[in-house]
Amino acid sequence: MAGLFAALIYLLPPFAGAAADAIGFRKALVLAFSLLGTGYLMMGILQTKPTTISALILIAMGGSFVKSVITGTVAQCSDQSNRARAYSIFYLTVNIGAFSGKLLAKPLRTELGVEYINLVSSGFCFVALVGVYILYRNVDAARVGKTFKEILIGFMKVLTNLRFMSLILIVSGFWAIQHQMYATMPKYVLRMVGESAAPEWYANVNPLVVMTLVVPVTHLVRKLSPVNSISIALFLIPISALLFSLGPFLEQKTGRSISLLPGLALHPVTMMMVAGIALQGLAECFLSPRFLEYASLQAPKGEIGLYMGYSHLTSFFANLLGFGISGYLLEAWCPDPSMLPDKSRIAWEKAVNTGGPLPPEYANAHYIWIVFAGIGVLAFLAVRIFSIVTERIDRSRHY
Repeated sequence: MAGLFAALIYLLPPFAGAAADAIGFRKALVLAFSLLGTGYLMMGILQTKPTTISALILIAMGGSFVKSVITGTVAQCSDQSNRARAYSIFYLTVNIGAFSGKLLAKPLRTELGVEYINLVSSGFCFVALVGVYILYRNVDAARVGKTFKEILIGFMKVLTNLRFMSLILIVSGFWAIQHQMYATMPKYVLRMVGESAAPEWYANVNPLVVMTLVVPVTHLVRKLSPVNSISIALFLIPISALLFSLGPFLEQKTGRSISLLPGLALHPVTMMMVAGIALQGLAECFLSPRFLEYASLQAPKGEIGLYMGYSHLTSFFANLLGFGISGYLLEAWCPDPSMLPDKSRIAWEKAVNTGGPLPPEYANAHYIWIVFAGIGVLAFLAVRIFSIVTERIDRSRHY
């Protein structure tokens, strides 16, 4: 369910971007935050299956407008000389929001209840709506309204752009590892460490690293081609997954607690999870601004919103792949303790509460991360092949 919802958020931006080109970015943002605020409000107060499904659809629609319009605005307000830096600043602000949201999520969930996460989210959406009314001005974009048929023709045109779609599919390998972390990591750490774990805060390491490093890293690699900067990210991402896999082995050597500083001790699984998430954040700094830059350069005049929407197809494919296999991997190697036989469940409770070995059902939990590391290795090899092939094509066209 989570994978399908997340995939929908990233499938809709091409169509939302086309609509934004037609009606204007400001009106599109007003519509976006209205849909988001209403969807989260429904999630917070109604809490029935039909209304939840309806709310998720509204949220997906609203989110799709935000993704295409904001990235399109950055493209319109920058040029070739400063576009990479513009996208790094944009990505910094995105991760300020990501960090703040995760920081609030755990106390809201544990102290008040999960419905309050939705109510607070709704409140922020309506604050953003007021901000759009007061602060946002339409940029000078050549917008031409399109029929649904024309949108489908444009969609097929980009889908048949072999170079663009090849890179989208390759970069999906990166985001499959990144996005599935939000599906796999919470259950993994709660089952391997116990209820004392705080997965919301572990996940916050990623936006913290991105906020800190995205602008300097983008400046550092400004002279590299976008594809070479993406290659660095795809080299780092499988290493992050391997770091995740080392937690159980480290626990065998050190026990359930590692003292890092006076008053600061971490479970080995937690420590390796934090290290891997931090490396993912660094990899993201190399990838996201330069990939957005690459995508924006493919857009014809007046269709930036449409083409920036296509850049998010990476996450559409990634969520279908990453979330899709996450549940199967968890069930195979890190199952829900409540579904264990009585003997194994008692052993699990003792292990997470008072120490001792986990039952044999968790002996191969690290295999989950090795599978995702393999996906990352394949993506890295694919992007190097992509770079070599496209460079040869460009040289032959030049001559």
